[in-house]
Amino acid sequence: QVHLVESGGGLVKAGESLRISCVASGGTLNDYNMGWFRQIPGKEREFVAGINWIGTGTYYRDSTKGRFTISRDTAKNTVDLQMHSVNPEDTAVYYCAAHSRDDESYSSRFSTSSIYDYWGQGTQVTVSS
Repeated sequence: QVHLVESGGGLVKAGESLRISCVASGGTLNDYNMGWFRQIPGKEREFVAGINWIGTGTYYRDSTKGRFTISRDTAKNTVDLQMHSVNPEDTAVYYCAAHSRDDESYSSRFSTSSIYDYWGQGTQVTVSS
């Protein structure tokens, strides 16, 4: 069972950049498709970005395309989310999640939170205007 821990969240100003990271223990992230989700109080968790297990496919919600980049580092066993030009609407708790690489339909289901098997505890990102 893989254990995920996010880090790197904090308070930033609108227009700035922030990089958050997810490190895995108890397993290798090479066995998983990975996703980043975010949630604000009172709202459902929403998909932000995803990357397939081999790193050849990346996926983004429309509002983050061109601003956010998801990447994975197999040597460090991490998945990062680089965020540029952040705005107050990006304020949320950000979670990383892992889904088995055996799912050949990931490219069509990446935004569905229920398919992910493991979740981290989240890291708070706050963007001030």
